[in-house]
Amino acid sequence: MEFEIKVEKLKESRISQFDPKNIGFGKLFTDHMFVCDYEGGEWKDFRIVPYGPFQLSPATSALHYGQAIFEGMKAFASIKNEHDICLFRPLDNAKRLNISAERMAMPILPESIFMQGLHALLDLDRQWIPREEGGALYMRPYMFATDDFIGVKPSERYTFAIFCCPVGPYYNKALRVKVEEEYSRAAPGGVGFTKCAGNYGASLYPTAQAQKEGYDQILWTDPIEHKWIEETGTTNFFAVINDTIVTPALTQTLLAGITRNSVIKSLKHLGYKVEERPLSIDEIVTAHQNHEIKELFITGTAATLMNLDGFAHRGTYHEVLSNGDNQISKTVKQFLDDLKVQRIDDPFGWLSCI
Repeated sequence: MEFEIKVEKLKESRISQFDPKNIGFGKLFTDHMFVCDYEGGEWKDFRIVPYGPFQLSPATSALHYGQAIFEGMKAFASIKNEHDICLFRPLDNAKRLNISAERMAMPILPESIFMQGLHALLDLDRQWIPREEGGALYMRPYMFATDDFIGVKPSERYTFAIFCCPVGPYYNKALRVKVEEEYSRAAPGGVGFTKCAGNYGASLYPTAQAQKEGYDQILWTDPIEHKWIEETGTTNFFAVINDTIVTPALTQTLLAGITRNSVIKSLKHLGYKVEERPLSIDEIVTAHQNHEIKELFITGTAATLMNLDGFAHRGTYHEVLSNGDNQISKTVKQFLDDLKVQRIDDPFGWLSCI
């Protein structure tokens, strides 16, 4: 279903502020954003406007009651056709946004709105897509409640928007993580499987405490026994144990990472053995002591794939990076990097090029 998008162009582009050799992450935004509103039971007022602040009431519902969800995704410059923009699994992001929306009592956004708005925005700001190795255009689709009403109930009005920023690597070195056994990220029956803003807000304090101790991130464990590995603050977790790659099975308390799923399918395509199953910290510690841990790595849209230097558990730091050559993580990362820019054929039909 096609719909009309009103376009208000920025009078003078800010592209001169973009240094492709010094991109960073999340600090510079493209010229425009896509916006639409939900009111009276329907999505309306589809528009592309210059990137800038929203005007909000002090009583805006999202600020008080937390109805706010988002997605993270990337676009890449094709090396096959210099004019093409390659989107990686965009429909999966649209579907996951609606999974979050349903759990947070927010309206479903039709995939046609998500995709048409995204395409129109990217077409307008395509000059912002980095062409340097490792660069990408990060896209942030998000939805928040906009009722100006104080009362605990689902909002009747919402805004959906997409903005973009050119990015380089999210992390630039292997990470040191601390196994978290005091705080919990999510609980059964909660919202751990969604990308709601509150999940990330609640993770900031324990992460900051770990960083004061010299670690980069925390590795969450289950909220009941603090025994079973879940994920880090921003990524899913993988362990190479002997010749098998193991990742925690999805539960209500884990986010179903699109990069996680892509890595699993790519590893299997490349001939590796992958297991999705419960994985305890005790198993990881024992395997490390027996020299069976070959690699630990994490995956996510922003991070893509990053190795772990090691992990701290109950006062002991277990160094992992020196145990092997990280050949498996290097291989699957290169495979996905090549696929995303059309350096190799896409055997899964994941790319959508415009």
